Amino acid sequence: MLEAHAHNQLKHLLQGESFPWPHNLTLSRLVARSLRRGDNSLIQLDIGSHDFWWIGLLVPLCLKPSNAVLVLSKKQRNHLFNVELQILKQKGFQLACWEGLDPPSEGQLWVIDHGHLINALHHGYLHSRHLIIPEAEFLTERLRDAMSLRISLQDWENLRRAHPSADAALLQLYERLSRRLFSFSTRINAQVRIDCSELVALRDLVGCLSSSPSPWPELLSYESQNWASWAELNHKTLNWMWLLKPLEPLAKLKSLFKEQPLLLLAGRGSNLLSQLESIDCPLDVTVAFGDTILKEPLSIFAPRLQPLPNSEFFSQHLLEQSRRLILGLQGVTIVLLDDDYLRRQLTSELAAEFGKRVMHEETCPESNGVVCCRWSWWLAYQDQLPVPSQLIVGLLPLGSLEDPLIAARVEAYKRQGRDWFRDLLLPEALTKFPKAVSSLRGNGGRMAILDGRLRSRSWGEQIYKALEPWTRLQHLLPH
Repeated sequence: MLEAHAHNQLKHLLQGESFPWPHNLTLSRLVARSLRRGDNSLIQLDIGSHDFWWIGLLVPLCLKPSNAVLVLSKKQRNHLFNVELQILKQKGFQLACWEGLDPPSEGQLWVIDHGHLINALHHGYLHSRHLIIPEAEFLTERLRDAMSLRISLQDWENLRRAHPSADAALLQLYERLSRRLFSFSTRINAQVRIDCSELVALRDLVGCLSSSPSPWPELLSYESQNWASWAELNHKTLNWMWLLKPLEPLAKLKSLFKEQPLLLLAGRGSNLLSQLESIDCPLDVTVAFGDTILKEPLSIFAPRLQPLPNSEFFSQHLLEQSRRLILGLQGVTIVLLDDDYLRRQLTSELAAEFGKRVMHEETCPESNGVVCCRWSWWLAYQDQLPVPSQLIVGLLPLGSLEDPLIAARVEAYKRQGRDWFRDLLLPEALTKFPKAVSSLRGNGGRMAILDGRLRSRSWGEQIYKALEPWTRLQHLLPH
């Protein structure tokens, strides 16, 4: 049986080796079982597992690779080819991998990214193939990016050249859109939503023409209510980029999750399970691995009676508290703040105080440096940075309605009569905390939360729960 064979092979491979994650033998049996039975499995891993799970996934694939499709991000692909396959080769294991738009022949593991996954689905290449998706907690976000559409000035030029009879009408439409978008912008290089009515007008015009160059045929096929549409303005050149992203990519790919056998590996605490339930995706097996060791309590500094983000004193509060937290501290400080204007203002003010120690979204800080960044940037690049001594949360990672994608998703929830805050914004914010603070645990680091909503709103308790275990810092102590 494949499970026993994979277990024995991995057990032999691990003899004499020291691996900090003890669940690989169990994982290999679960992976082998899913491959043999062709069922739908969700395996939830603890945050501390990092990349230690790869060997438990790959050994069963070495034994049965021919029907599997491994869906990886660019970072995961590089890790697979440059690290994991080299380790397997040294241990005497061979895993034949195939990359490309077309499926491989027998005996090869098909390695694709999320964009190629959508292409393979549309061409019918996935029939009876077993999909394996690590880091599935980011699946929705990565599929949304893969399905997105970008229309530049060059695309407008290509459309006008393809239809010279409609050149004047297309130019008039583009100029009217440009004037409206720049008149609606509230700041330089802003993002401005494009109303559905503009899409209808464009469809009426382009739909009357013969075949058009890409990406215009894709644009005409979109259902405007299920997509977010906005423009990124460039005030320097007075040009703009049109972006479109699906609100719920999983719902648009239901057939992918109902007709294909799936093996999903996701971090514990993600809302992936509720997302799969929303599209009626059946799961035959759901397993959650426990923590490898007891987590060290995280020290949290969150004073009472802090101002709310919409108060006029909030920016001054951020500056004063951040200065106090940074003064005299040994080690790197990370300041997390998604509001672009507020983050750049705080970065500038801290740089005036602490000089070159302060930087904006760079991965090479000094030994006592301060890095101001977005939450998404920190989650993507934290493994390239030194372990910080503290995280300063300027704003909780709740999506802003100024973001066109968030605004469109909220409107869709309102149309469905759903609680857009507790069903959308809050769950997505909660999933970011465990990974954001994982490097602090056991390092004696601390977390300071300067957003007054944490202790003044009832849902703040859910954030504390997502950070467990933790202890409260009542006062800042000298280091």
